[in-house]
Formats: sequence, C-alpha cells, structure tokens
Amino acid sequence: MKLNELKCKSENINVDEYLAFREQVKNSMKYPDWLGDFSRDDLTFLLQHGVKIWIYYNENEPVCSMMLIPCDENALTSFALNMQMDYRYVVDYGPMFVNPKYVGNKLQYQMLKELDKYSINSGYRWAICTVHPDNKYSINNLLLDEFEFKKTKTFKRGLRNVYLKYIID
Repeated sequence: MKLNELKCKSENINVDEYLAFREQVKNSMKYPDWLGDFSRDDLTFLLQHGVKIWIYYNENEPVCSMMLIPCDENALTSFALNMQMDYRYVVDYGPMFVNPKYVGNKLQYQMLKELDKYSINSGYRWAICTVHPDNKYSINNLLLDEFEFKKTKTFKRGLRNVYLKYIID
C-alpha cells in the first residue's frame, strides 16, 4: 500500500475523530504506552499554534496518521541534547500510528519521508523524534530514515529514546 494512493486530510482536523482513531489503534496495541497521549484540550491548543496533523484514509476508513510539532525553546531544552540549535529550525515528528488492519505496509516509513519533505519545504533544519526504547519497529524506521540515536531520557509520558536528524536537502 502506498501513502500517496490514500486520501489525505491535513486541514480542519476533527479532534474528536482523531482521538477516536488514536484510541482504536491504542486498544489494539500490545504496548499502548508506546503511543503518546494528548488530551482534547491539548490537541485543540496545539492545532491553533502551528502543529499539523495528517490523517490518511482508504475511502472513509482511517489508515494512518502523523503529526509535526514545531519546537519552542522549552521543548528543545526538554530534549537535553547539549547542541547549539536555533529552536525555530527544529521540528518534532510527533505521534505516528497505523490502523491495525494496515500494519505491515511500511506506512510509518512512508510517513517519515513525507514529514521530511514537508519539513524541508517549511525551512526546518533538524527533526527530533522520540520513541519507547522497546519499540523496535519504530526505531528501525527512524534508523532507515537516517535519524541518529542521541540518548534515552524520561519524559512525563515515560522513558523514550531521542533521535535527531539533519534534514536540509
């Protein structure tokens, strides 16, 4: 299955539909804590402040979703990378998830490539991504997309590996 064959919605995201899709995916996961949680209020606020969500559909069925979160100074500091980066050029590849019916189609890797293109076209230079240290599937996709492991850190949502990628074309 190719991402570009699916219908993509990236404007006027219905937060309740997004949350229902996320819960559907989480309920099917062996380790649901691997997928981050944003409340309805958090998502509404984020969408009003530069965060972008894409949801891909096969007809009317949600297949997969990805999120891009522009960094601010506090977010960049929270990653504790000890690197000189201007937060205005750093983006966080937020939660990505796939409907269990469509797992195995390399959709997460395809979403990473789309986020890379969007980030380059938007003037970002660095991409950060966090993933649970036991989530080998996501880690393999990040490494395939040339992200570099930087550290393991405890965040509010638990233990996560931090990955970084220089994304200038």
